[in-house]
Amino acid sequence: MEEKKVVLRDLLLKHPADIAEVLSHLSDEQASDLLHRLYLRRAAAEPLGEMEPEESAELLSELDRTEAIKILSRMDPDDAVDLLEELPEAEQRKILSSLGRKEAEVLTDLLAYPPDTAGGLMSPEVVALSLNMTAQEAIDLLRRRVEEAETVYYAYAVDEQGQLQGVLSLRDLALAQPETRLSSLLMREVISVPVEADVEEVARLFDKYNYYALPVIDSERKLLGIITIDDVIDVIREEATEDIYGMASVPIEERVDTTWLSSLRMRLPWLYVRLGTALLAAVVVGVFEETIAKVAALAVLMGVIAGQGGSAGMQTVTIITRGMALGELEPRRGWRLLAKEALLGIVNGLVIGATVGIITYLWKGDYLLGVAACLAMLFVLVVGGVAGVAIPLGLRGLGKDPALASGIFLTTVTDVLGFGFLFLLARLFLPGFK
Repeated sequence: MEEKKVVLRDLLLKHPADIAEVLSHLSDEQASDLLHRLYLRRAAAEPLGEMEPEESAELLSELDRTEAIKILSRMDPDDAVDLLEELPEAEQRKILSSLGRKEAEVLTDLLAYPPDTAGGLMSPEVVALSLNMTAQEAIDLLRRRVEEAETVYYAYAVDEQGQLQGVLSLRDLALAQPETRLSSLLMREVISVPVEADVEEVARLFDKYNYYALPVIDSERKLLGIITIDDVIDVIREEATEDIYGMASVPIEERVDTTWLSSLRMRLPWLYVRLGTALLAAVVVGVFEETIAKVAALAVLMGVIAGQGGSAGMQTVTIITRGMALGELEPRRGWRLLAKEALLGIVNGLVIGATVGIITYLWKGDYLLGVAACLAMLFVLVVGGVAGVAIPLGLRGLGKDPALASGIFLTTVTDVLGFGFLFLLARLFLPGFK
């Protein structure tokens, strides 16, 4: 018991993120025991808020209901809502009914916003200052409310209706004469975030303006809350993870510690999709089986040509998907990008195709086979580039994540068309197939 106290004492000196990391590496039983002891020291809320929501929700469900509710009430509202969203609706209702009226109302209001919007990301704990206040009154209010506020990076001023009027520099506020009215210190040009804005758009605003926090407003410009940079970093990390996983068709829910059975359940459907596309390419090969049997070199060339088309297409898909994620790709630029990639495909195809054609001629001594290989390479590189633009744009138009399925569709297109065109050229150019 004495050893546990020493460990806990040392742990309490650490940053909440470090405590969260310790919790995530313990067994369920050990983590629950440690969280209980942290609760007794009133130190459980912050580490729980630093954990992944699904982890914190699972851990909280292991605690006594009374303890769990008290910990939840001490968490920042935005972190508490993230946790609640991982629980079944029935459990959410039970917890909300056990909280204080004001706390329950705040969390219920936040739960109403979709999690992938500014409303689902914000904290309502923002100090709003009246324009009629003096500098001294504002400073006094900020001092009293500092424990309640999410983070005091900036001070925001509102009118009688609660509409955002501008932002105040804390430096200007601290240096101003005590009797100076806030209206004379106010910067009217304030960057704000609509409550319905997508989280990716929020991340782009932070990246563009390099702020530590941004106010969130509704359609009537009423100040609803604040989004801080730490929340946006989480969004950027999650979006990057989604894109990386999507490129490999890996389910976003999977982690390194996911059980083999869960991994199987998540991966198997995508493997079947890939199998279906591979069989489609195999059908094309089967149609031209007689052609391949007569010219065995085609079996080697088809892998080279389809592989080059897939590589070129993935280069384009990566650029287009990144442009979409960063908001750099406007819909009207689609045709221009298609033309650019078609031109790149032609130039690359002529250079790479000529190289493959010469190598094929030197290898087999048949210039017609070399011409067929050259033209097939030209064709597949143009197709790969154009498909690399069209597939992500088409998926976005259908409301699907371009990163999730672009690779599978692209491989299918380059394999099927690359194989088919090569074999057609072989039938047209090579003796014995006419």
